Amino acid sequence: VQLQASGGGVVQPGASLRLSCLVSESIGKIPMLGWYRQSPGKQRELVAGLTDFGSTGYGDSVKDRFVISGDSTKNTVDLQMNNLNTEDTAVYYCYAMVNHTAYWGQGTLVTVSS
Repeated sequence: VQLQASGGGVVQPGASLRLSCLVSESIGKIPMLGWYRQSPGKQRELVAGLTDFGSTGYGDSVKDRFVISGDSTKNTVDLQMNNLNTEDTAVYYCYAMVNHTAYWGQGTLVTVSS
């Protein structure tokens, strides 16, 4: 499985940004897809996950602000990020879990700064 993330950039606090992850396989056949992020000096943390049944889950710090969605026609998994703050600054990685193996995209940098 290959994943290619895009959509990162520099935004001001309070702004919105949408990340997209292009998946090489049909997303309907992948049990788990999602996004992690990593800030300098911190461990990689879960941002959001999406199962092949359509269930979603979010990290505590992004609940009620971020929304994960999948588009089976485009084979993409998107992350809509709203009301961004400086703590959201990180490299965001999309991932896929297939047969107990994790596949990672290359990461896209999101910088929230005034």
